[in-house]
Amino acid sequence: MKQQLVIDRIEDETDRIRVITLRPQDGKELPPHTAGAHLDFDLGPLGTRSYSLIDWPGDARPAATWRIAVQREEDGQGGSMQMHGFQPGDRISATAPSNDFGLGDHAGPALLLAGGIGITPVISMATALAAADRPFALHYTARSRGLMGFADALGTAFGDKLTCHFDDAAPLDLAALFGGIAPDTHLYVCGPKGMIEAARAAANAAGLPDAQIHFELFATPQPQEGDSAFEVEVASTGQVFTIPPGRSIIEVLEEGGVDLIYDCQRGDCGICQTEVLEGTPDHRDVVLSDSEKAEGKLMQICVSRAKTAKLVLDL
Repeated sequence: MKQQLVIDRIEDETDRIRVITLRPQDGKELPPHTAGAHLDFDLGPLGTRSYSLIDWPGDARPAATWRIAVQREEDGQGGSMQMHGFQPGDRISATAPSNDFGLGDHAGPALLLAGGIGITPVISMATALAAADRPFALHYTARSRGLMGFADALGTAFGDKLTCHFDDAAPLDLAALFGGIAPDTHLYVCGPKGMIEAARAAANAAGLPDAQIHFELFATPQPQEGDSAFEVEVASTGQVFTIPPGRSIIEVLEEGGVDLIYDCQRGDCGICQTEVLEGTPDHRDVVLSDSEKAEGKLMQICVSRAKTAKLVLDL
């Protein structure tokens, strides 16, 4: 269900990161949310963009407000540029909070790993873990100190639980990070696809099973050079749709009246996972394991495409 929000305040964290505080237009109480939750914003012709809610220890933001952070991407698809163009008092439509990246209630320690603007849901996770007195460590990596948002505030809030890594000075060493990790640790990773895949591989090599590895991809999927059109057949009806370059299976099938279940549209939540009956998928998600991708019987239809001219999907 969508709700109308008003931009209450805007603050610049860095040259590219803008913190936006929102309040409900009707003045009613906001629905509750858990650490790692996000809002899906309706940006009109640009579609939907998701931004994580940020909660700090002893939060000083005004009551009945939400806080998000948006990093401006000049070479993106325009969503972040539109968000950066808003001013206090502007109105925007968003869904109620949803969460595909929750902490769960395991008893073991948590290892939080964030890359770039992927820090935003991780801030709320660290806040929740600290409030519950659960053991955790937070590792935050960026290209350089000048591009790292929230570093000072994180240091103040979490002290020696925070370790920062910079690609141009002291880059993150995943093998060292996972060396000797406690077997009951749960890993939470948010950042670009390459970092998630590398962290997952290193964690598996250190003995952590996939069930203890949780991730959220903080990027909008981009078309790849060489993408070509392919067909998708809906097995239950026999309908055939052409998926052109730059458009997803979900977008085309929904326009054609097919009822689908999905959420993130980034390839990290697994909600749109679909069985492949014929054809070979071109996997672009971070949900499936390498062996599942090689088997080719499942795919995430929000981001993945086809290596063959046609796919028949169990829809």
